[in-house]
This record gives sequence, C-alpha cells and structure tokens, in this order.
Amino acid sequence: MTTGTLTPNNTANGSEAAPTSEPAWDIARIFPNQGQWSEDDYLALETNHLVEYSNGNIEVLPMPTKTHQAIVFFLARVLFWFVDLHKLGRVFPAPLRVKIFNGKFREPDVIFLKTANAEKGTEEYCIGADLVMEVVSDDYRKHDLETKRFEYARSGIPEYWIVDPMLQQITVLKLAADTYEPEGVYQPGDHARSALLPGFAVDVTAVFAAT
Repeated sequence: MTTGTLTPNNTANGSEAAPTSEPAWDIARIFPNQGQWSEDDYLALETNHLVEYSNGNIEVLPMPTKTHQAIVFFLARVLFWFVDLHKLGRVFPAPLRVKIFNGKFREPDVIFLKTANAEKGTEEYCIGADLVMEVVSDDYRKHDLETKRFEYARSGIPEYWIVDPMLQQITVLKLAADTYEPEGVYQPGDHARSALLPGFAVDVTAVFAAT
C-alpha cells in the first residue's frame, strides 16, 4: 500500500504533499538497534560512508576531506613502493575493514600486512595488521589519539603511525608488551622512521605538502 509516509511527494488522495524534515524512520527500522548489530550484520552493510563496528554498535566516521585523502594516498604510495621493492607483503589504503579482535572492526587509513599475514581473513576484511597509519581528523581527534591507540595495542599490531595535520606532526608508536611506546615524534624537516621496517622513512615536510 502506498501512503503519504512512504512516498512523501504524494498523499493518500493523490495530492502533492509538502516536503518534511522527518527522517526516513521506516528505512532505519530495517536495521538492528544499536548494541544489537552482529558481525554478520555489519559485514553485510553496504554504504559509501566509512563505518566501523564496536561491540554490537556501528560508528559512522566523518567524511574525509581532500587534505585528509591527499595525505593518506601519499603515505600509501610511499609505503607501497618500499614494501613492493623489498617484497615484504601488501599495502592497502582505506576503505578496508580490519578485524582487530572479536566484536571490533576498524578501517585504518593505511594498512601493511607482512606476506605471512596477507592472506588472513576474507575478501571482505583482514584479520589484524602489522602496521597501521591513521590521519587524524580535526573533528574526531580522540578516536585516533586515544581510542584506536588503546585498541590497536590490545590487538597486538606492532606499529601505529599517528599523522596529525593540525599539529604538523607524525608520531610512530612501537608495541611494548600490551601498550605503545613512542619510537619517535617527528616534525617538518625530520624523516619519520619505522621500527618494524628498517630503512623505511618518510619526509614529514613532503607528507604535509601533499595537500
């Protein structure tokens, strides 16, 4: 049955209906309530937004800016060239889901997987990672600086790069037991260096000039 609720441009008697600002609740009700999403529900979700999964909840991330994406693709290219040259594994830019532990999927901006780990997971997602990079979003800073730092350490990812355009700073974190310790904090004029990948370094000035 066609109703004014489901087809807002037509009323039940066929006359034009005024547009409303009411959300499309009938569409929203198709999906599970927050706290009740399963991993299968999340993996079946198709959207052009970045969406992460945390303990039965979905988290819709801010849409990336041009500056954010320019930095991501610069880092992904540089890392890919190094990894490909030395035949070390695979590099992927976002969006690609990574299951970091049960009940938790994240979408790091850049992912490196050693050859031995590159085939873990499925076509839809990776299981874990060896190195991840996140470009900090100005309106979502705590997510990258605190939440993901804790979660990536808990999952055992050996190295985490936090790339902060606002501070013009790259922090390279190395896993020590179950927490991260700074390998180095780098500013323009420096080269940010990996502990996991000897010989891999990135010109910080070039990173933030990539925009």
